[in-house]
Amino acid sequence: MAALDAPNVPDASRRKFILASRASKLAQIQTDSVRDALQAAFPELDFETSFMTTEGDKTAQALYLLGGKALWTKELEVALREGAVDMLVHCCKDVPTVLPPGYELAAILERENPVDSLVVKKALPYKTLEELPDGSVVGTSSVRRVAQLRRRFPKLVFMDVGGNLNTRVAKLDAPDGPYTALVLAKAGMVRVGMGERITSDIGPPTLFYAVGQGALTIEIRGGDDRARELAGTLTHWQTQYKCLAERACLRMLEGGCSVPVGVDSQLQTRGEGKGVLKITGCVTSLDGQTHVEHTLTEEVASPDDAERVGQQLAKTLLETGAKAILEDVTRDRQKRSGELKSASEAAKIEATMEGTASS
Repeated sequence: MAALDAPNVPDASRRKFILASRASKLAQIQTDSVRDALQAAFPELDFETSFMTTEGDKTAQALYLLGGKALWTKELEVALREGAVDMLVHCCKDVPTVLPPGYELAAILERENPVDSLVVKKALPYKTLEELPDGSVVGTSSVRRVAQLRRRFPKLVFMDVGGNLNTRVAKLDAPDGPYTALVLAKAGMVRVGMGERITSDIGPPTLFYAVGQGALTIEIRGGDDRARELAGTLTHWQTQYKCLAERACLRMLEGGCSVPVGVDSQLQTRGEGKGVLKITGCVTSLDGQTHVEHTLTEEVASPDDAERVGQQLAKTLLETGAKAILEDVTRDRQKRSGELKSASEAAKIEATMEGTASS
């Protein structure tokens, strides 16, 4: 823990800064865009990129069962702490709502459209979820999407689909594949140049999007004043307020785990750094049968104001039924994780016995 509390902060006079992220095509595109923005703002400095595979990229299991978002960030944070890189570029929705000691978010960039979108298998005529025949298989690994969509489309079948965006779309289009359609974040599809594959958008109130979806954020070492100064120039305060409110709400609701929480945030500006924030949050049971939703509209004039609105939203949701839903989700996760662990252990024993028999 001492290393986290005392990160390796390079000399402030350095002229080169390294931005790092995951190695997926989408992550690289996003990081390159942030590097280019920093380079344009500070032409006298050098900005480079570095990419690595994280534990989250290696696993085939759903984030819901693994119990947290740190799988996407932990290895990157080690490189940041040790001074090998200077900034991390993340999708805001992938960043835990509580960072480890020694790290901070230095910027939240202007948000792309945060809604989810329907992507239908090639050559099929359907355009919307309403048009899909009963029994159609819709691919998504998000418990948030499944919970909300089961509520409105109980006759559709939802199935996990893993991999990066290109892999998921390839699975969708495979002639012998089970999927009729996928539900994916619109921002990611647009960023990787696959926006033409989007069949239709699925926005609120049909499907409330994930906290932080569509926004990029920059994580730095705590105490690195120069990196904070540089990254901070890219902050889009309207997006920052919305995402901070969303993250504060989720922080109170989920404690770091993947849960069926959706949001929708709108900000009407009233001058620089001031506005009226309207935020809706919802929590939906895994079977779609129980749904708690609430909207707050408050004036905000600082990041702290935005976080307070998010906290109040979470408190109201918990008091009006979300607490019971989340307790059920926790029990379900523990049960399924236990079953997965037992199955894995049984497979290992069987493999050992087969190896012994053949030797």
